[in-house]
Amino acid sequence: MFVLFMFRPVGVTMIMMITSSSVPKKKGRLVGLGRRTRSVPPSSAPPPFVDPEVLTAQLKDKDDRISLLEIQMAAQQAGYEAQKRLNQQMIEMMQRMYPNEVFPNVQDP
Repeated sequence: MFVLFMFRPVGVTMIMMITSSSVPKKKGRLVGLGRRTRSVPPSSAPPPFVDPEVLTAQLKDKDDRISLLEIQMAAQQAGYEAQKRLNQQMIEMMQRMYPNEVFPNVQDP
């Protein structure tokens, strides 16, 4: 025995009524009906293929940039040390020129 169902178009309001009656609510909001954004692939999908040469080139580029930044930071640190020595010499010279004055002891950052 076969049962034939007649399908008719269901309106948006009918879908909303069915959804709101069958889905649990938490603080007045429907729970468990989240949408996955298109930019996030499903977790079971394999990652897209990337040529190993491209990855190697990107790593080399990043390594080069890191080494340049390390050199730049070392040069800045040397400049800070030189400025610190110069400031200390100036304070000592001012203390010799004005022995009765009290100069604030400023800490370098």
